[in-house]
Amino acid sequence: MNGSVRRILHIDMDAFYASVEQRDHPELRGRPVAVGGAPGDRGVVAAASYEARAFGVRSAMPMARASRLCPSLVIVPPDFTKYRAVSQQIFDIFRRVTPLVEPLSLDEAYLDVTENAWGETLGTNVARRLKAEVRDATGLTASAGVAPNKFLAKIASGWQKPDGLTVIPPERVETFLRALPVDALWGVGPVTARKLRARGIATLVDVRAADPALLRETVGSLADWLQQLARGEDDRPVVPEHDPKSSGSENTFARDLTDIGEIRSAIVAMARDAAGWLVRHERYARTVTIKVRYHDFTTITRSHSADPTQDEESIVARALTLLDRTEAGRRPIRLLGVSVHNLCTDLVAAPDEQAQLPFE
Repeated sequence: MNGSVRRILHIDMDAFYASVEQRDHPELRGRPVAVGGAPGDRGVVAAASYEARAFGVRSAMPMARASRLCPSLVIVPPDFTKYRAVSQQIFDIFRRVTPLVEPLSLDEAYLDVTENAWGETLGTNVARRLKAEVRDATGLTASAGVAPNKFLAKIASGWQKPDGLTVIPPERVETFLRALPVDALWGVGPVTARKLRARGIATLVDVRAADPALLRETVGSLADWLQQLARGEDDRPVVPEHDPKSSGSENTFARDLTDIGEIRSAIVAMARDAAGWLVRHERYARTVTIKVRYHDFTTITRSHSADPTQDEESIVARALTLLDRTEAGRRPIRLLGVSVHNLCTDLVAAPDEQAQLPFE
């Protein structure tokens, strides 16, 4: 790698909560374990051991369903105080090597090791040494991806779980990208993937070649971002301790809005921008809020909270529903805003449960 190429790691602990419990309780080792609430209390799976995953048990699944899939499942209530303490150990190791550590959750982070305390010029060597130090200090395994940017590093870390190490050097980025389906792109969940495939867009190569207008019609404001990722372009820096609490936009209009169609269009555009921000920053929002300032400067907000999402259609729909709870269309409006709050990084399925994609 030359000096102008960044060396980015994504390190993801393997089945973190479940692995901590198996480490601390030898009788659980080799058994299917799920950390979470009891089935009778409408509990959900917070983490599943690899033995449990063999039965189809996954994070965010209702525990009642997990128990049906795996009758021998051992359910362990979560101990977040313990998990945070182990996480602190792990992040202390990361920060001894580079100050550029961006946590995504208790068990995963990006590291920029272009310059590092070990003086290693190869990101691969840094990742290998970090994995060994984490294992020696905690008894736990981690999987790592090494690449020139965050997007590629995150995909790489999920390639060979558990205890994996996958490297995508600059000269192999194009080969790597050509093997990927649209599902690999941030922001493309099952629903969006089906929409794209219905338009004949099934791979990253298809995304690159797609007509921008068609792509925008299919995925809205995410179109430009997805085409950038499909080309392997991601210039987001690793930002230490970056933990945004919310994001949004608002607009004061040159003239008061009275037409409900125009008002709805403005809300839709801002909601789409908010969804695009969530995708770019790998965040999910529980709360959508709209702000309305009437012509007489009376200002109101309306909020709705639900399961975390970054889905554009969901955020747009919630914003429009909130708009219906205002006097929009009946009173002139001088300002509108849409924002997302209560952010988190949790996925519907754990990051290490993504499909194993072909790589040569």
